[in-house]
Amino acid sequence: MNQHMRPEPIPFIDIAAQRRRIGKAIDEAVARVLDHCQFINGPEVTALEKALADYSGAKHVVTCASGTDALLMVLMAKNVGPGDAVLCPSFTFCATGEAVALAGATPVFVDVDEATFNIDVNSLKRGIATAKARGLKPVGVIPVDLFGQSADHDAVAAVAKAEGLFVLDDAAQGFGASFKGRKLGTFGLATATSFFPAKPLGCFGDGGAIFTDDDELANTLRSIRVHGQGSDKYDNVRLGLTGRLDTMQAAVLIEKLKIFDDEIAARNVVADRYARGLGNLVTVPRLAAGCTSVWAQYTIRLPKGTDRDAFAAALKAQGIPTAIYYTRSMHQQTAYRSFPVADGGLPVSERLSEDVISLPMHAYLDEAAQQRVIEAVRGALSS
Repeated sequence: MNQHMRPEPIPFIDIAAQRRRIGKAIDEAVARVLDHCQFINGPEVTALEKALADYSGAKHVVTCASGTDALLMVLMAKNVGPGDAVLCPSFTFCATGEAVALAGATPVFVDVDEATFNIDVNSLKRGIATAKARGLKPVGVIPVDLFGQSADHDAVAAVAKAEGLFVLDDAAQGFGASFKGRKLGTFGLATATSFFPAKPLGCFGDGGAIFTDDDELANTLRSIRVHGQGSDKYDNVRLGLTGRLDTMQAAVLIEKLKIFDDEIAARNVVADRYARGLGNLVTVPRLAAGCTSVWAQYTIRLPKGTDRDAFAAALKAQGIPTAIYYTRSMHQQTAYRSFPVADGGLPVSERLSEDVISLPMHAYLDEAAQQRVIEAVRGALSS
């Protein structure tokens, strides 16, 4: 190959390929919104909420403006505030702990399991003890279904029940996955998800949703979403947000939901190919018993002593993008360093932040392109 010819880059997440598949249907759906002009709380919002409820098995779905708002709205509905502690894994995107801090409560960071990257129940127990020792009142726990794989919801529920905590499942990356045959959206008090464009089910902007079987909570969330309104918009009975999902995003999501299961199956094929092609070289992600994944990210751990930056550069030179989720766990980040961590520290989160790297993953990654990724990884590790 001519040294000036750079190989065609492989997209990290290929939204364009999906657009080629259902672009016409989405264009028509958006055009209908442009025609009826009900840009806020239009009929598509209600239709999407019903479709998501049918899909997940949850009784109520309250769509909202983002995954962060989804978390925050539930905390607001539960009147979580100063003096309260909410337990969160540290190895996650900052929104998980951010929502707790925004509510005025204290996030207490706990460690994750080395194999699944999800919340470690023993660390959770230590975190609860740490919170109490600090004079805080533990009120809730936010397990995260990281990178697309369900957390161990039975283990989390058992600890929560013993301690009187509510469970708010952060399924921002995991919606569409299941635990022991039940889809996410039906565990704990409520489940929050994100429809950020890069998510397995993403819209064309920001968006989110909350799933719950609790009638009272659903009513409160619908009020919080519109400035805390009561009987009408000038009867504000509680503090709220402008937390709505706009109609155009709902129209996009209705079309995407129709092909979602098909795309999840395709993602699992891609994950299997990676596991076969790389399993003897790097630590590939493994599914825990009873869990499925939607593979929001395909995150590997590099062998001890590998220079991660050099590895990423070697792949980039071959047109293969990588990303690191997360170079710092939450408790290592400037805004969150002052919050408590579970007794015994968070060694797994810290180790993961040093050696994880994510490879291209989407439903349209064909075998030839994926083989290029696999060979580039092999080459980078043998050089």
